[in-house]
Amino acid sequence: MEGRPVRLVYLILGLIGLVGTWFFNLRSMAAGENYLAGWFANAAASSAAVDVIVVAVVACVFMVVEGHRRGMSRAVWLLVPLSFAVAIAFTFPLFLAWREHHLLKIATDTAATGRQPVAP
Repeated sequence: MEGRPVRLVYLILGLIGLVGTWFFNLRSMAAGENYLAGWFANAAASSAAVDVIVVAVVACVFMVVEGHRRGMSRAVWLLVPLSFAVAIAFTFPLFLAWREHHLLKIATDTAATGRQPVAP
């Protein structure tokens, strides 16, 4: 799967991640639950929480490094705090769609000019 179809898949998954996480976040807030305590309520929840936290940190490092490597906008940094304020299930697919868009633009520009882009 290349180009626009994969970008659309990333955007759909990001939307599912946004809606899915915030559906439960809002339910938790409405119930007056201690959100962070719920992450570590028992051994199974703690395991899942550590899993998500580690993946979120790795994804944030990847987004910043890959965004810089690919010469994407400096606004990639905004995805890091958004990952923890909104949901990594939203920001990581959003980054991947943005990256795909950027790579398609480079490929289109290269095909049009016949020159390879200069690395940042």
